[in-house]
Amino acid sequence: MFYHFIRAVARFIVWVINGHLHVNHKNRIPEGNYILAAPHRTWWEPILFALAASPAEFMFMAKIELFKFPPLRFILKHAHAFAVDRQNPGPSAIKTPIKGLKEKNYSLIIFPSGTRHSSELKGGTIAIAKLSGKPIVPVVYQGPLTFTGVLKRQPLEICFGDPIQIDHKIKLTHENEKILDNQLQTAWEKLDYEQDPAFHYQPK
Repeated sequence: MFYHFIRAVARFIVWVINGHLHVNHKNRIPEGNYILAAPHRTWWEPILFALAASPAEFMFMAKIELFKFPPLRFILKHAHAFAVDRQNPGPSAIKTPIKGLKEKNYSLIIFPSGTRHSSELKGGTIAIAKLSGKPIVPVVYQGPLTFTGVLKRQPLEICFGDPIQIDHKIKLTHENEKILDNQLQTAWEKLDYEQDPAFHYQPK
């Protein structure tokens, strides 16, 4: 219930301060729940992705430092966020989302690179997809990279790609992780070009 409330509040805020959230190719999203995988470009992307893919109910990883402030911790927990220590992720970084995907019918928003300032993909995405049996849906954000740009009502573009299904028999090797990394990177580049051939991401 709280998740639906906070999503409605977020939708209203985005509409008031910007009013130009454009969702492209939502028809590519498969039935059931799934893993929404994106390159990390802004801190507000999880909010926009959750709004764009509504009515799916999402969980997402958040750095453990955010849970130290009680009011924010309350909001994050009730919005299905779970804490991850980026220095020492531990088994829960994999087990928690798998449980949510398999038992609670949540979808997952994940940024395989882990940071806005890194292009190196991590191996957790393929493990979560394999062990949960859920497809990976590539998605990209194009739009302002500063909050000033959002306030200036520059368009916010969300573009969904075709699902990638991971064979449950695949072995979790470094080579197979690299194959998926390349698939995701290619899918993101294709979506960026499809949405705007002139687009080029420059981290702020």
